[in-house]
Amino acid sequence: MRISFPHLGNTYIPLKAILQGFGLDVVVPPRSSRRTLDIGTTHAPEGSCLPLKVTLGNFVEAVEAGAEALLMVGGIGPCRLGYYCELQREIMRDLKSRAELLVLEPFHADPGGLLRQVARIAGRVTPAQAARALWLGWEKTIGLDQLDQAMLAARWGQMPGAAVTSEYRSAIAALDEADSVRAVRDGVREGLSRIRSCSLQADSSRPHLRVGVVGEMYVVLETAVNLDIPRRLGELGAEVLQPITLSSWVRQHVVMDFLRMGKKSDTAALARPYLNYFVGGHGLESVGHAVEMARAGVDGVVHLAPLTCMPEIVAESILPSVSEREGIPVMSITLDEQTADAGIQTRIEAFVDLLAWRRRVQTGGQVLS
Repeated sequence: MRISFPHLGNTYIPLKAILQGFGLDVVVPPRSSRRTLDIGTTHAPEGSCLPLKVTLGNFVEAVEAGAEALLMVGGIGPCRLGYYCELQREIMRDLKSRAELLVLEPFHADPGGLLRQVARIAGRVTPAQAARALWLGWEKTIGLDQLDQAMLAARWGQMPGAAVTSEYRSAIAALDEADSVRAVRDGVREGLSRIRSCSLQADSSRPHLRVGVVGEMYVVLETAVNLDIPRRLGELGAEVLQPITLSSWVRQHVVMDFLRMGKKSDTAALARPYLNYFVGGHGLESVGHAVEMARAGVDGVVHLAPLTCMPEIVAESILPSVSEREGIPVMSITLDEQTADAGIQTRIEAFVDLLAWRRRVQTGGQVLS
C-alpha cells in the first residue's frame, strides 16, 4: 500500500520512519506551497479554516504523486478537526480520487476502532518490528524538537556570516536519513553542536529580547502557513521560545490518552482564572503559555491563529486581559490564504521595535544583553 499524509512542519520525518518500519511504501507529498493552498482553497468550503484547506491540498498532491491511502488524525470536542476527515473524504470523492482515507481517532473516543485501524496499517509486521519502528520514530521526534528549539534560541545572536538555518537544514536532512536509534542520537548531538556554535560570539551590545510564540499547533509548527514568523523574529534579534512541540503533543494526547492518565496539565492551571475550561484545540494552552512566559520574564508573546478557529478566537479575546494583568505585550496574528509577506513583516518589525523600546525604558535607557 502506498500511503501518504498531510504535512505538519517536519513531522513527516518520524512519521515516515514509522510507516516504513511497518513495511509500507511511503509517499511524502511536496512541501506545502502556494499551489497546495490554491488547491485546498479551490475545493474546500470558503468558511473552513486554513489547516483544512492546506491539508486537503496536501492530499491532492499526494494522490498525484501516487498515494493509494491517506492518513489523517481525528478529534473530538469543540475544534472542527473532528469533522475534517469526513469533509475531506467527500471532497476527494467528488474529485474522483480512489485513495482511501484512514483516520486515527483519539484512543479514549474509540479504542477498538483505533486499534483496528493501527492493525490494518501495521499489516503483517511482528510486534518486535513494530516496536523498533515506533522507537525509531519516537527518537526522531525528540531529536526534531531538540533541533527546532536550538535553532530558535540561536538565530537571534548568530555571528556575521554564520548560518543557523543552513546548519539546521543539514541536521534535519541527517535526521531523516538516520536508520537506527544510535545514528539518530549521534546526528542530533552533532547538529546541536553546529547550530549552537553559530551564536557563541553573539554581539553583547544587542538587546537580548525573548519572544514566546503560542497558538494553534498547526499554524505554529507549519512554516508554510505561518510565513516563517519564528525565523523572522530571530532575524530581527529575538530569541524565540516555542513551547508547543510535537513530542509534547504525543506525550499528552497519545501516550497519556492510551494510559488513561489525562490529568490536567500545569498549563491548564496557569490559565486560571483567565480560562477555566477546555475550549478545544490549543485555546487553553495559548492562554496558559502566555501567562507562563509573562511570569518567566519573557519580553513579549506572539499568538498565531487560523482565521475562524473557534478555540483560538476564545484565547484571543482573553489574551488582552493576560497582557494587562501580567504586564506583557501580546500580539495576535490571524492567518488565512490572504495573508501576505509584507504585512506580516511590517507587524513583526513594529512589535520587536516596541519590545526593544520597552526594554530600554525598563533599564533606564541602557541596553542589556
